Amino acid sequence: MSLFTGAGVAIVTPFKENGEVNYEKFAELIEFQIANRTDAIIVCGTTGESSTLTHEEHLDVIRYCAEKVAGRIPVIAGTGSNCTQTAVYLSTEAEKYGVDGLLLVTPYYNKATQNGLYAHYKTIADSVKIPCIIYNVPSRTGCNVEPETVVRLCTDVANIVGVKEASGNISQIVKLMSLAQGRVDLYSGNDDQIVPLLALGGKGVISVLSNVAPGQTHDICAKFFEGDVAGSCAEQLRAIPLCKALFCEVNPIPVKKALELMGKGEGFLRMPLTEMEETHVLKLEKAMKEYGIL
Repeated sequence: MSLFTGAGVAIVTPFKENGEVNYEKFAELIEFQIANRTDAIIVCGTTGESSTLTHEEHLDVIRYCAEKVAGRIPVIAGTGSNCTQTAVYLSTEAEKYGVDGLLLVTPYYNKATQNGLYAHYKTIADSVKIPCIIYNVPSRTGCNVEPETVVRLCTDVANIVGVKEASGNISQIVKLMSLAQGRVDLYSGNDDQIVPLLALGGKGVISVLSNVAPGQTHDICAKFFEGDVAGSCAEQLRAIPLCKALFCEVNPIPVKKALELMGKGEGFLRMPLTEMEETHVLKLEKAMKEYGIL
């Protein structure tokens, strides 16, 4: 059984002006997501600025999210690292908090071989009992998990269940699913490719768009699974200008600004991320108005 199907939000981590985690705002965002039919919450991923959280903050945010959601929908914790032992530590701690699964980013900077990636993921998964999803995002990590490696891991390791594919390489994803034979749960890591990946047998999306349009992103998936492919496709295409605006600067700069424009946060970031350029803010605001969320 899949960890979740549909639209899971890669939720932001709200900060105060002094840089501390703003748990009051975080609680509001969690409730906003659940009220608007989000199918899962993915906490402390790229969009959650996990790379600038201390280990203590990282685990505190995961624990808070799990406690706040309280089993209403699945919570998946981002606990990956370029250091295998650090990932093991974060993963085993997160498991204690009752999360439903883990999202494990490909090791960045090290540029591991495929055999190294296999050993890395197997070591982490063997340290826990909950399901694990591989997160392949070579544009950020400089390292691509080849389809054969994903299938090998999902075949050999019982609790490695799938992959968040954010390579954007449709040909690679087609190859993956042709090899998978039902052994890999596929999630889109790109909001502009939800329907194409669902058509290949995908289970859903781990979404940035869902931060600001949770109901609409849920509907893209729900319509597809209900057999309304035309309706799903229409909703996907309608979202494309907003998706483009949400990535006109590096994620999560635009989505945090979008939430600020919606009155759901102050948009504070941690360096090296910086305030969005004004020309891009105007572009984002226009896209949000045209989409009907502002």
